[in-house]
Amino acid sequence: MEHQETKGEIFEKFTWKIENFSRLNAKELYSDPFILGGYPWRILLFPKGNDVDSSLSIYFEAMQTANMSKGWSRDVKFKLLVFNQLDTNITIIRETNHELNASQNNWGFHSFMNLAQLHDPNKGFMVNDACIVGAEVLVCNVTHENQVNQEAKLTVSQTSVEKNMDFNSVRQLEEIYSHNPSLIKSHPKRSHEFTEPAFAALGKVIHFLKTRKVKDMNDQACKDLQVLWDELEKFKFDLTWLEPHVQYALGMKKYVEKALEVKRLKNNVVELVLETERLKAKLLAAETNLDIERCLLKGKGFKEMDLDSELACGSWRP
Repeated sequence: MEHQETKGEIFEKFTWKIENFSRLNAKELYSDPFILGGYPWRILLFPKGNDVDSSLSIYFEAMQTANMSKGWSRDVKFKLLVFNQLDTNITIIRETNHELNASQNNWGFHSFMNLAQLHDPNKGFMVNDACIVGAEVLVCNVTHENQVNQEAKLTVSQTSVEKNMDFNSVRQLEEIYSHNPSLIKSHPKRSHEFTEPAFAALGKVIHFLKTRKVKDMNDQACKDLQVLWDELEKFKFDLTWLEPHVQYALGMKKYVEKALEVKRLKNNVVELVLETERLKAKLLAAETNLDIERCLLKGKGFKEMDLDSELACGSWRP
């Protein structure tokens, strides 16, 4: 974690590299969770703008934890950045103060920067189809919430459109959990005797997500993950931090099936194009042979008009 001092104030910094940016189809994109100033956050980004088609939209969001109680709030000063990778002196920085709470847990900029400027290869904000977004945070005041363990801080998060096809972000979530079991809030009526099997069930889900790849998400894999997830839900943990990753894994089977169907259709189109070319060549050869035969018959005294009339009325038989 890097720190930056401004006028005696210490800002903690988080950097998020987003690869394959031009291929992103999602309307909105979240960074992996990170901890700054003792509290968990994430960045929300709209690659094509949030109701502002010509501008990039970026927001800073406070994540809820088990350490919160009713009426929680975080008064923060923060900066959001899009780094210029060719000249850091022209990195775009927007700064603001805001109180985040249960009714409004994110704040940011609808029109952070012009999309044309972002995508211009000569400007330096997009290099090798990757842009780098940052957040710098100073927590000014917190109400009805305790800090989480500082050992769980994360330094850099990278997100690609393919998610590296192996659910890598879950490794960081597991790191948060390993240092911060309080993030997983159990149902108050559950007794402590359920703790060991509950955490064992959680470990099975996390291990599944860490070790499976997209190509492995067939019918049986989806059934296995669903069974593990159903078992974990019985313990009434607050797993809102993990559920999106489970749903992502379960949804990959349909995605892969659709991708394979598109590939099959493309192959069919290629085959049809090749067959069309073969038929065109065959037709050309047939027309050439027909011209030769016509010339031979004319040489034997047949008139072209008689030949054409015979073909038109269909009266000639070989």
